Amino acid sequence: RRINFGSTIHRGTLNLSNNTAKSERQEALSEEDDLRAQLYEFLATLLRIEPTDAVVHQVSQLSGDDSPIGQASATLAHLAKQMDGSAVRAEYVDLFIGVGRGELLPYCSYYLTGFLNEKPLANLRQDMAAIGIVRAEGVKDPEDHIASLCDMMAGLIRGQFSRSFTLAEQASFHKKHLAPWAELFFSDLESAKNAVFYAPVGTIGKAFMDIESKSFDMELSG
Repeated sequence: RRINFGSTIHRGTLNLSNNTAKSERQEALSEEDDLRAQLYEFLATLLRIEPTDAVVHQVSQLSGDDSPIGQASATLAHLAKQMDGSAVRAEYVDLFIGVGRGELLPYCSYYLTGFLNEKPLANLRQDMAAIGIVRAEGVKDPEDHIASLCDMMAGLIRGQFSRSFTLAEQASFHKKHLAPWAELFFSDLESAKNAVFYAPVGTIGKAFMDIESKSFDMELSG
């Protein structure tokens, strides 16, 4: 069975907005690309802000197959059934906010340089400008937050940024802004001291980043 993301996880408020008008008609997606976009949206929803009770309930309805992502999804659904929403939100705070800082800093610049707001963020902003994406008003996080990058990948797949983006363009963006660090971040999340609910989220993200990288390499070398 396929992982049932689409009917259970809905995209939250984007941390991004287009500075060009959305096309009224998006290109029809293949089933595979639709599932890819849903999974990016799923990760963004859980990593953007503390999940609401409604999101936790939606997660509790996930089902999965025998793949690593499917098994982690089943574990995550079980935890969502067992844990109170306030406990999940407290875990999010411990992991990503904390007093001063959380256990993890989910930013590309930090993972690649050890500091926030460094050259990787400047490079991302250049690519965002070329694509036609600006940070939404009221969002304080730098754009290289893992949730924002997942949102961007979903938008590229779905053709939400003024036009459709080819697989080669998706691969280029992924290789520049996610491949160098995202799998390591998700591995850190999987094993984080404060992670219970978020441990299988790390497993899902790590497996998905590996699949994306290998699939891009296979598609573009074939």
